[in-house]
This record gives sequence, structure tokens and C-alpha cells, in this order.
Amino acid sequence: MTHLRQQMLEELQRRNYSQSTVRSYIHAVEDLARFFHRSPERLGPEHIRQYQAYLFRERKLSPGTIEGRTAALRFLFVKTLRRPYLPNHIPFPKRQRRLPTILDQQEVARLIDAASNLMHRTMLMMLYATGLRRAELCHLTVSDIDSKRMVIHVRQGKGGRDRDVLLTPKLLETLREYWRWMKPKTYLFPGTVKGWRADVPITEKIVWQAVNQATKRAGITKHVSPHTLRHCFATHLLEAGADLRTIQVLLGHAKLAHTTIYLHLSRRHLQAIPSPLEAIEVSSPDEVKRSRRKIRR
Repeated sequence: MTHLRQQMLEELQRRNYSQSTVRSYIHAVEDLARFFHRSPERLGPEHIRQYQAYLFRERKLSPGTIEGRTAALRFLFVKTLRRPYLPNHIPFPKRQRRLPTILDQQEVARLIDAASNLMHRTMLMMLYATGLRRAELCHLTVSDIDSKRMVIHVRQGKGGRDRDVLLTPKLLETLREYWRWMKPKTYLFPGTVKGWRADVPITEKIVWQAVNQATKRAGITKHVSPHTLRHCFATHLLEAGADLRTIQVLLGHAKLAHTTIYLHLSRRHLQAIPSPLEAIEVSSPDEVKRSRRKIRR
């Protein structure tokens, strides 16, 4: 392990960054070093500019992915190497803010019914019933299912925060059937080691595959990911009358502002106030001519 890698690891650890963030930051710095074939200690603002341009032009990475790489570079140069760079030397890319895809409840039902096996079905139901993130689902343990209080304990979610989420009777029924079949020991969804089932958490790739296979089998043409079910959970709760603060707590959002996006997705809220067009009198469309030009005969 190089001195710089060890130094960066210590800085990340003493700030109590999550293991997934540590891995992604270290990977980003290693990629920077490979690109220039030299230690990042010998690089400066011009190298950072070239590298970010390379990620956009040649690697064609998304702005969101480059934003993560940029956060890693800022941590390296500002927190680890103590370089007095201003933020505009390592700018975050501008991102297009698009509304997420939402399935209606009938489409969600079709998706769940199209799961290829009981494990996949249980994962899909869990994602939709609780609004869990992929990583949170992968690391659930059997002891996190609290059937007496009808809650599921999420340990060390995003930002290192614990929270409880809903355990519904329908989900509990499926979980019990799944447990009788799978009999997991520690992790609710056990993974494999060298092709053999082991008492380790599944990878996020398995969750992606479960959703992708079910989407195709259900004949759904929309782009659906595990996070889509989290968006559906929040949007359908809002449409059913839940308040934003409750949804914020269930999703584990640090700020209420992150939850307000669902106001743009909820039909109930979009239709709560009529358009001003409905308050004015206009002539019937039957009376409007059909052509913008005068027809010559």
C-alpha cells in the first residue's frame, strides 16, 4: 500500500465515511493515477481539467458518475493533500434534473408476479413495500425483521443512519414462506462464494438482475431499476394521503427538500389545483378554422 493511499484511507476513516464511499473514492484516485501514469501528488489543476474532460469526451460517463469522481478528487486534494484549491478548480458537472420513472400500481403488481423465483419475488415486494435502497436490502439480516412490532430495522443506511420501515401483513406472509424455503441464517438474502451458497450478503447486481428479468417477463417497456420501486413506494404513499414528513422518515432522507420531488410525481397533488385555463371562457374548438393559410381554388 502506497503512502498516499494509506493517508487517504486514514482521512476517510477518521471522518467515518461508509465502506462503499471509501471503495469508490479509492477507485477514482487509482483511475486518475493510471490515466497520467504518475502519483496524484505530482498532479495539479491542469491535470484535473484534462481528466474531467477525458471522462466526458472519451469515457462518455454520465454527469452523475463524474460527480462522484469529482467528490473523490476534491477529498484527495483538499482533505488529504491539503492543497489550497478553490472549488472552481475542481468543479462539479452540471446535471440535468429529470423526473424519475413511475409505475402505476397495476404495473407494479405485474412486475412482482413476473419474478422468476420466490427469492426474486420477495426482494421486489420488499423494495416496493418499504422503499429500501439496494444496498440496504442486500444487508438486511433475519433479526432485522420485527414481526411483533411490524417493522423492519434498517441498520446503518445511507449517511450511517438507522431507521425503521413498514412491515405489512402481505409482505410478512411472503417473508415467512420465503424463510421456510430458504432458511437463511444471518443475512436475509444470502449470496454465494465460488458458486456455492454462503452466509454473506447478496451483491447489488443480483437485485438488478431480479428487477430486469421481471420487467422483461412482465412486458413493461419503461426503464425500470431497483430504485424505481423506491420512487413508486414514495409516490403511491403520497397519492394515498401520507404527508411529506412521514415519507421523508421512511425513505431515510436527510433533508425534506429531497422528498419534495414526489410532489411533481403525485397525480393527486398535480390535480389538486385546477389550471387557470379552466377559469376562463374560450370559444369552442369546432369554431376555429383548420388551416393557417388561405386555401387557393
